[in-house]
Amino acid sequence: MQILITIGVILLVLIAYIGFNAMRLKKAVTNLTQEQFIEGYRKAQLIDVREQKEFDAGHILGARNIPSTALRQRHKEIRPDLPVYLYCQNTGRSARAALFLKKRGYNQIYQLDGGFRTWTGKVKTKK
Repeated sequence: MQILITIGVILLVLIAYIGFNAMRLKKAVTNLTQEQFIEGYRKAQLIDVREQKEFDAGHILGARNIPSTALRQRHKEIRPDLPVYLYCQNTGRSARAALFLKKRGYNQIYQLDGGFRTWTGKVKTKK
């Protein structure tokens, strides 16, 4: 019986944690469909937060690569007064990057819903 109570408490804490993070993320970043993303990214800072190797294999035309692993050191390269359009392969890294930027005063943060794997627009590759 004690084990069931412990498992129940752990599950409750886990669910609360997931809910809390979802609420924080919703306040930090706006998800955009590909069409909405295309409408606005040319007037914004388009940042690919994937690693250099992924970026070189193919990225959205006009994107700048600032890997999420280097964001802590390089976030000052991103202007806080302009919209920031983020994407990664799925949305996990761009969501974490959005939370990081939000804590540092960036307010206009958007991410590509579904990430680069769903992108059907123009792509550039490095050979």
